[in-house]
Amino acid sequence: MQFDLWFYLVGLTTAFLVSVSKGAFGGGLAILSVPLLSLVMSPIEAAIVTAPLVLVMDVVAIGQFGPSTWSKPDLRWMVPGLMAGIAIGYFFFTAVDPNFVNLGIGVITLAFALDYFLRRRMAPATHPPSPWLASIAGIASGFTTFVAHAGGPPANMYLLRRGLHKTVYVGTLLAIFFFGNIVKIVPYGILALARPDTLWAAALLTPAVPLGVWLGKKLHDRLDQQQLIFWAYVLLTVAAARLLYSAIRVQFG
Repeated sequence: MQFDLWFYLVGLTTAFLVSVSKGAFGGGLAILSVPLLSLVMSPIEAAIVTAPLVLVMDVVAIGQFGPSTWSKPDLRWMVPGLMAGIAIGYFFFTAVDPNFVNLGIGVITLAFALDYFLRRRMAPATHPPSPWLASIAGIASGFTTFVAHAGGPPANMYLLRRGLHKTVYVGTLLAIFFFGNIVKIVPYGILALARPDTLWAAALLTPAVPLGVWLGKKLHDRLDQQQLIFWAYVLLTVAAARLLYSAIRVQFG
């Protein structure tokens, strides 16, 4: 890995943009970390660098969105589901084609987002906590984050459906990502020990994180409820497009 001008330009920009999305929306652009960093390093190196980097983002962002902003009834079911999904992903990792996972999640996510945009002038529906839907969302997030680095959309779809206050929505999403990334850091940490340059890369990009999260929090505070939800759906659409592009490129490229 070369720590040249392009590395800093692409790497710091990526870390900053993802950090802004963390502070404002709880995530959203994290799914673009690996493809963007792959412009200046191999995809495997990019995945390893991303793991500690997003965990640092979660830690900094949770400092802005503490436990008082978390929806405990949802986390009570989503977190165990997340852990179960990660375990399932681990055991079936070699048997599952990530390309089909990307395709399936991408199609479902895009349909969910389009439904919102087609009816966005209507008042958004709110739903009470659903143990079984929260568990399914957690399992899907855990499974997809392990086999395809795409854990965000399932959690987003469930929490957006809930109609939570914008700060509770972001805080709960951050908590989900935080717990998931703590678990994922173990296998990625083992990989990183064999590639010390990836740890250096993550450390060199970390200074962009606090500024990005701080700016994202400022953006979060400025946006009203409907504006934030609108942009959350925009980011969800971007994530769906990224998943579909990845699946189609591999299938037909």
